[in-house]
Amino acid sequence: MALPGDLHDRKMKIACLQFAPEVGKVQENIRRADAILQNTRIPTDLDWLVLPELAFSGYNFHSLEEIRPYLEPTTAGVSTQWAVQVAQHYTCHVTIGYPEATSTTQFNSTVTVSPTGQILHNYRKSFLYYTDETWASEGPGSKAHILSNSSSPDQPFYSGPLGTLGDVTLGICMDINPYRFTAPWESYEFARTALTHATPLLCISMAWLCHLTPDELAQDPAQPDIATVAYWVERFQPLVDSKSEKPVYVVLANRCGMEKGVCYAGSSTVIKIQGGVVSLFETAGKSEEKCLVVDLSERPKFQVRSGR
Repeated sequence: MALPGDLHDRKMKIACLQFAPEVGKVQENIRRADAILQNTRIPTDLDWLVLPELAFSGYNFHSLEEIRPYLEPTTAGVSTQWAVQVAQHYTCHVTIGYPEATSTTQFNSTVTVSPTGQILHNYRKSFLYYTDETWASEGPGSKAHILSNSSSPDQPFYSGPLGTLGDVTLGICMDINPYRFTAPWESYEFARTALTHATPLLCISMAWLCHLTPDELAQDPAQPDIATVAYWVERFQPLVDSKSEKPVYVVLANRCGMEKGVCYAGSSTVIKIQGGVVSLFETAGKSEEKCLVVDLSERPKFQVRSGR
């Protein structure tokens, strides 16, 4: 494991805003996020604030008609406006998930804004979860799109420059799973994309479910859902197997709480993968509403897997 001050370590501070939005309560969800930020000691040199998937609309919509009132125009809706204001206030990048509407279809998207409020990238989820399929289209890099259009220059996910953050691979929740749960487990599409492009920083906005009951979620809310975190780590196995001495950092920004009886795993975390070793800097609790701030130049707190 790299020691503090190692030449490979990144001098970067990243925050994950984990909270429990409710379906359709956009203004209440915004106030909830604002309150958490106001009660957090945000460092003056914060580089990146990451919010969950569909952060202000809520996630568990069952049809296009149900989500339609909350769809936002591409990088021009309430979520983007909030991101611009917060980015300028904290002088940091902001990534937030939102339900995007174009003139022809809808996407489950994230928008990333620069510290000056410039729109840097609008990413559309490539691999849809069952709930997404009721209203959203796959992003242009999805397997279905590429298979139907062999000349497509698109790739799944996004790997490329993202402002002063450098090269980044972006995804949304289901993107780290096998495509439609029908692709082989060992395809590791997202992790292999990041490995192919040698991006040192991966970021996934999430609304990740868990198998815990509501009573189990309420017990020890500040403790992470270990099973979920272990699953996430497993989905980056190709990066572990590469045993690269250059560290890769994985930001997993999840939501918490419940919607319509569905429980979310919380447990937002930042992972470091280096030399076949997987470490966690810190992890939010499974039901904890907080802004988790991580300094990538510090030593991670927990080692979860040693090199093979």
